[in-house]
Amino acid sequence: MRILHVLLTVLFLMLQGAAGQVFPRPDNSCLIQNGRCFPGICRRPYYWIGTCSNGYSCCRMGWSR
Repeated sequence: MRILHVLLTVLFLMLQGAAGQVFPRPDNSCLIQNGRCFPGICRRPYYWIGTCSNGYSCCRMGWSR
């Protein structure tokens, strides 16, 4: 009975992982910092503030004074 419980748990975790790849959640960590995800490096007037979950650069527009 315990083995059945473990097998069902593993199956559930595998289905959760597959669903996450088919329906990826949006990356809000960059948006929270008022940034945007760009492939490659950040170009003017943007500057790098981090990395997005998909590997892109999280860039924010620089403030000119």
